[in-house]
Amino acid sequence: MRSSLEAVEDPAAEAALRALEAAAAQVSNLSTGAFTNRDRLMLIRRVETVVRMLPAAGLEWTAQMNEQWSNTEFPANNLVDTLADSLRITPAEARARCRAADDLAHHVGMTGETLAPLLSETAAAQRAGTIAPAHVKIIRDVMHHLPVTVDAAMRADAEVMLAGHARELRPDQLRKVADKLEALINPDGTFTDADRARRRAFTMGRQGPDLMSKCTVIADPELRAYLEAIFAKFAKPGLLNPDDPAPLTDGDPEEAVAQRDTRNAAQRQHDAVKAVLRDSIASGRLGQHRGLPVTVVVSMTLQELENAVAQATSEGSAVTISGPAVATGGGAMISIGDAIRLASHAHHYLAIFDNHNGRPLYLGRTKRIASPDQRIVLHARDIGCTFPGCTKPGYLCQVHHRTDWAAGGSTDADQLTFACEPHHQQVGTHATGWDTHTAAAGARDAGRTQWIPPVHIDPARRPRVNRYHHPAEYFAPTPPPVYRKPG
Repeated sequence: MRSSLEAVEDPAAEAALRALEAAAAQVSNLSTGAFTNRDRLMLIRRVETVVRMLPAAGLEWTAQMNEQWSNTEFPANNLVDTLADSLRITPAEARARCRAADDLAHHVGMTGETLAPLLSETAAAQRAGTIAPAHVKIIRDVMHHLPVTVDAAMRADAEVMLAGHARELRPDQLRKVADKLEALINPDGTFTDADRARRRAFTMGRQGPDLMSKCTVIADPELRAYLEAIFAKFAKPGLLNPDDPAPLTDGDPEEAVAQRDTRNAAQRQHDAVKAVLRDSIASGRLGQHRGLPVTVVVSMTLQELENAVAQATSEGSAVTISGPAVATGGGAMISIGDAIRLASHAHHYLAIFDNHNGRPLYLGRTKRIASPDQRIVLHARDIGCTFPGCTKPGYLCQVHHRTDWAAGGSTDADQLTFACEPHHQQVGTHATGWDTHTAAAGARDAGRTQWIPPVHIDPARRPRVNRYHHPAEYFAPTPPPVYRKPG
């Protein structure tokens, strides 16, 4: 039985939802052992049609929520975070749904009239359940990639044609039709600066088990020009070779130096970009971000550093330091050896702290804003946003008073915590706000930040702790270290 908090106020809508849920449960529990394969295929096809129809309704409701949005109705002050938290989907998926609603849902005009979807034929086919999400994606991609010089009438004709073919073809077949269509509409490949600007992108993928990250770049002509100049200067064989005892950083390498450079062109270009970024950070010209110079913050415990040094090996004048990966303020993981090496290039912050004796950074109520030293401690202790399930790194976080400043909270290191801006805004004593506390001594999470959800999230208001930035705690049988005020 659904609780009153999960029920829709409109009786007709609530009855329809209950009927849908009951029918889904009944179909899911059908005994089909004696069915013929023809009947099983028919079951799959008809269920597939229903499954394809439902997202269309979801997009309509999403568009209506967006047009009637109020920042006071939900803890999150935007639709994307509200959808992500309520449906337990990623913010990227929530944003994708909002963008799809812009194309496929009805909207309300300035004078109150109902406007047809931008891609009306595609939306109709989706509501009928005759096309799959893959069909929809192909059509939307084509329509968004068409040059701005294509007039509205031709765009409408192209969408009608693609939606018609989508009702009959598989997505892979529709993709070939779409390629032909784009070639016919824009045979000369003519694009404007506005077309190119729409496509520019830099996507940094997740780190793999080897700590490497795959990045995808769609560079506009200006960025390409900059990269060409950088590669011409720094990606020559023999220059910036990390395998050389003293890498050459300028000039033309001698033939012998170039010959012993075993890197391929892609590796040399990688090292060239890294060198330019390192130089830019070391220059100090990038200013400050959230109270600290734009730099690299690395967090490790004193024990981790001592273990790495104890296991160091040497070969000639080269010393190799190995150990477990440690976290940066941006959420990336980096080996201890790399962390120590990069610290020699610029004024990076290496936050090393003992698990029991922290630095004396307790300023009482003498300051409202956390000092730079305290922010470094938060990088070391919290690593990122402490809101349950949030993955935002420390670079993107604000400093939050666990006990609000206005309510007497102190600006002491053990009373401060990291919270990203969207989750920081959700804190409050009002009915829809989250509360924050420090876990009591002796508890598994002693010293950590607990977030107390509002009643509409959890009627019991059970405290929650974010373990994303401390993955070892997911399996830890013993409590993590307690961070206490010295003395």
